[in-house]
This record gives sequence, structure tokens and C-alpha cells, in this order.
Amino acid sequence: MEDRREDMELLEKIAEGSRAAFDRFYEKYAPMVYHIALRIVGDEVEAEDVSHDVFLEILQKPHQFDPKRGSVQAFLAVKTKSRSLDRLRKKRDLLVNRLEEAALKEKGAEFDFLRQLEQQVIIDALTHLPEEQRQAIIHFYFHGETQREIAAAMNKPLGSVKSLIRYGLRNLRKQKELFHWMEAGRGEEQHEA
Repeated sequence: MEDRREDMELLEKIAEGSRAAFDRFYEKYAPMVYHIALRIVGDEVEAEDVSHDVFLEILQKPHQFDPKRGSVQAFLAVKTKSRSLDRLRKKRDLLVNRLEEAALKEKGAEFDFLRQLEQQVIIDALTHLPEEQRQAIIHFYFHGETQREIAAAMNKPLGSVKSLIRYGLRNLRKQKELFHWMEAGRGEEQHEA
């Protein structure tokens, strides 16, 4: 009972700004708070940080303690457990975020490599097409021109440009199949649609 009365007096004096009362309170409960934090977070530096957070909160909000809800020890134990678990969650979330960022960067690098490789395959394949088919495909797919614009630029009838694009695509697919970049027959229906 004497201990409880002393704790209440210390907390009241802390609320009034007494540094001596805070030092006495800290001296009395710091080992307990540190021990609880260390058991939960499993790291001495982290446990010290949790202890610091708990006592800083006591210094800033000494009236949080409600004697009707239990002892100061129980109050500090609950607060320490809560701050420790918060710290573990933040640490876990930070680790998860870093791992996700690393995975995205790795996937991004893989995607860039595959895109470059695919571009190189397409460029190589285009060089094997007849000149007019190559020009029609470059205008249509790489410059985004309409078939009418291509017909005007190449001075060809619209039907001829459509045929050049269609035959050019077939020739490209055949080359991709020869290079084993596609399973035989896979995707042909997609390109012809």
C-alpha cells in the first residue's frame, strides 16, 4: 500500500514538472520495463528504445495512469508490451516493404532485359522481311500510322498495304517459331484476329 501511495505521489510531482520525481520513478521501474521490452523485441538496442518511449510518455502524460484499473507495475507492463509490439510491427512492415521493393526492382530488371531481348529479336526478324513488308509493318506498328496513311506514303493501293502487313506478320511469326520464341501455332489466331 505504501508503494502505491509513493507511485501516485511521484506521478503527481511528475505532472507538476518535478525532475527529481521523474528520476526516482525511472530508477524504480526502468529495469522492469527494459526486461519486458527485451523479452518481446529480443534486441538490447530496441529494448532501450522501447523503454525510452515508455518513460517519455510517462513524462509527457503522467495522468494516463488510472489507479482503479490496477497497479503502476501492471500499467507499465501493458504499456511496454504495447510499445514493443508496435515496434516489432513497424520493423516487420519495413522489412516487408524493402523485400517488396527489391522484388519489384528485380522483376523490373528482368522485364527490361526481356523487353530488350524481344526488341532485338523483332529487329532481327524485320531485317529478314522483304523491303515493302518491312516498311508497311514499321509504319503501322512503330510509327502508329493508319493503313490509309501508309498507302499514301508508299504510293500503293489500300488493299496492297493490308496484304503487305498481313504477309509481313505471318513471316515474322514463322521466324519467331523458328527461333523457338513461341510455341508452334500459339498466338497465330491472336495476330490474325
